Amino acid sequence: MATDAQSGKAAGGRQTAESMAARQREISVSEFFSKNRHLLGFDNPQKALLTAVKEAVDNSLDACEEAGILPSVRVEIRQLGEDRFRIAVEDNGPGIVKAQIPKVFGKLLYGSKFHTRKQARGQQGIGISAAGMYGLLTTGKSVAVTSRTGSGHPAHYYEIQIDTRKNVPQVITDKVVEWAPPHGTRVEIELTGTYKKGRHSVDDYVRQTAIANPHCEIFFTTPDAEAPLHLRRGSETLPPEPKEIKPHPYGVELGVLIGMMKETSAKHISLALQNDFSRVSARVAEDICSAAGLSLKANPHSIAVNEAERLFKAINAIKIMSPATNCLSPIGEEQILAGLRKEIPADFHTAVTRAPSVYRGNPFQVEVGLAYGGDMPGDELVDLLRFANRVPLQYQQSACAISKAVLGIDWRSYGLGQSKGALPTGPAAIFVHIASVWVPFTSESKEAVAAYPEIMKELRLALQECGRKLATHIRAHRRALDEEKKKSYIEKYIPHIGIALREILGLSAEGEAELVARLVDVLERSRARGEK
Repeated sequence: MATDAQSGKAAGGRQTAESMAARQREISVSEFFSKNRHLLGFDNPQKALLTAVKEAVDNSLDACEEAGILPSVRVEIRQLGEDRFRIAVEDNGPGIVKAQIPKVFGKLLYGSKFHTRKQARGQQGIGISAAGMYGLLTTGKSVAVTSRTGSGHPAHYYEIQIDTRKNVPQVITDKVVEWAPPHGTRVEIELTGTYKKGRHSVDDYVRQTAIANPHCEIFFTTPDAEAPLHLRRGSETLPPEPKEIKPHPYGVELGVLIGMMKETSAKHISLALQNDFSRVSARVAEDICSAAGLSLKANPHSIAVNEAERLFKAINAIKIMSPATNCLSPIGEEQILAGLRKEIPADFHTAVTRAPSVYRGNPFQVEVGLAYGGDMPGDELVDLLRFANRVPLQYQQSACAISKAVLGIDWRSYGLGQSKGALPTGPAAIFVHIASVWVPFTSESKEAVAAYPEIMKELRLALQECGRKLATHIRAHRRALDEEKKKSYIEKYIPHIGIALREILGLSAEGEAELVARLVDVLERSRARGEK
């Protein structure tokens, strides 16, 4: 084929393999997400503001809890222009080591939680750096970070940008500054956004965070507030610290299994199974190798694909104990009630924490809370509060397993109204929390949970248990109202009966009063015995 010698194009202007190859280059993860920021939750100005605050608060709470510190978090939103804001999130956590600050805030997919199997809010190492990247894209301003690791250490101030073509941090400013807190971190991001109140707002997110994290104290300053709103702690108890576990054999796919065998430090396949997986004892490893037709002393590094496939099938055919659940840190019924009572005054509160279960080898736990009555409107849809690893889920409600589970319950049998295919109506708020070592989010923006059958089952059982408790309360409340109504009837008509009896029997006023008192006493005792 004839080509243009200078451009490498074929005659007629068409591309050749060589000209197309010349244009190809590697795409960094930050460059990809800068062009697809909607995947991370920055697809509109209102959501972008909320997402940036959420990612910073998530990091603050995780850091405080890992360090054993009761969190105190300050969230500030200042409006600089019609659609321009500066957010600041400050915590009293352990701070960040100086050398790590640029990487944490200026490099996507950099973190300590992706490869650890224990419950945490952040999992991908992408949230706070993505928020800084969004700020840079929309305002050209660097993310500003101040951090101190202890009272005897200096406070370091950084201004950082992301080089999206290489996914590396660019340090604009690095200096030691005077900063009053003895330890902690403050993050400031200038960005384009929209601030609104109501549903899907930063205000709603902060309120829900306070409910799911009653051990946290939050100071929240909005653009229109002169002083911060103080959301006090409802508990002085930190959540139980989750412990890291090894991957469970049932949660490992064939390709991952092959990779683990290649990288193991064990010399024998039986030891690799015991050392690199949870719940695999020497006996279980022997059963797996026997079912796969492999020697216990086979070299895992030289395992062939067909042998790995037999090993994979054997693992899924052998009965292996479920993974340990100390990798989870559920909120707990007592703490859920503390959070609900603190932020949602009502006549009735209840909570249920299910026993841990497993999907794809990953432990998870479902918790449900419910508030009923008080000043909540009785003719509107209930307020559904969705959480994953203590983080409020604000968007993509219809795509979430939690919403689907709530819609699948017949709430009319529990005393609430409900139209077909809709949330129930009534003066209620439903709180649903999923805790897991790896929450199966439907997208990188982490707003909806995938509907695995195991998760749907646990959600349904927990919701039904809470529903039964609600139905018991509503029935008792209605009985009490009926009793009050009957009592009012007695109090209304007994005096008239007394007058009639006095006239019939010729009683004095004193005799009438005594007769009325006896009648009231008889009726009260009869009602107490459940008689008509």
